Amino acid sequence: MGTAKTFMLLAALTALFMAVGYLIGGVMGMTIAFVVAAAMNIFSWWNADKIVLRMQGAKEVTPDHASPMMRTFANDVARLAERAGLPAPRVYVIETPQPNAFATGRNPDNAAVAATTGLLGSLSREEVAGVMAHELAHVQNRDTLTMTVTATIAGAIGMLANFALFFGRERAGLIGSLAIMIFAPMAAALVQMAISRSREYEADKRGAEICGNPLWLASALQKIERGARASINVNAERNPAMAHMYIANPLSGRGADNLFSTHPATANRIEALRRMAAEMGVSSETADAPRQQAGPWG
Repeated sequence: MGTAKTFMLLAALTALFMAVGYLIGGVMGMTIAFVVAAAMNIFSWWNADKIVLRMQGAKEVTPDHASPMMRTFANDVARLAERAGLPAPRVYVIETPQPNAFATGRNPDNAAVAATTGLLGSLSREEVAGVMAHELAHVQNRDTLTMTVTATIAGAIGMLANFALFFGRERAGLIGSLAIMIFAPMAAALVQMAISRSREYEADKRGAEICGNPLWLASALQKIERGARASINVNAERNPAMAHMYIANPLSGRGADNLFSTHPATANRIEALRRMAAEMGVSSETADAPRQQAGPWG
């Protein structure tokens, strides 16, 4: 995503934040909202990755981690990063049965990747490599800062809109307050979608190049979509503004390419990866073997 487009999208979120502030408290409310938004942008630049990881319940995998599987996972991520020409990111695990993953951090030198225990427990080692290569592609494309800051501001817009119901009645009236409460978060979500959906295809493509086999990621996406439908990611449900950061929608698992989807249709992503595999001369048999394995390293 170009720098100009990213700036415009983040500016749109900030303007929306100020508009809600104006509707609640007039010029004074807008001024306060501007100051808060500016402070949030600065704070998010340095700390949003830590906030996101904490809110998602992520635990770091250290070199002396007790689990050999987790150490192997971290080593695989480091090798993928080396292949991509990136510094090794910090590696985290989230305790939830839903298979999913995301990346965060303001730049490649301060990046972190996180995978759920459901992902590590239900995908093969090759499929996990495809997923983590996708997340490293976000790091390399410098999407992670935009994703993280957007999540922070969008969440704040939702909170501010809720305040409107209690503190904005005098200025906007009950109907106006209800409209703010409904449409402000919806508008913020639309901006998130504009940022998120355009990034995923590019990250899929670059991730496939990093891991060397587009079909590993295609196979992983199929399993992730099924798993997202079958299980609930509690931390993501509590913080829906961060849903766009995951490789697949952690809230519903729906794959439809529609106005209110934070992710492109999984079927469309898989088809693009299969076309890429054909262009690279990768056989479909290469991806079939991992699917027959019971677990990531079993």
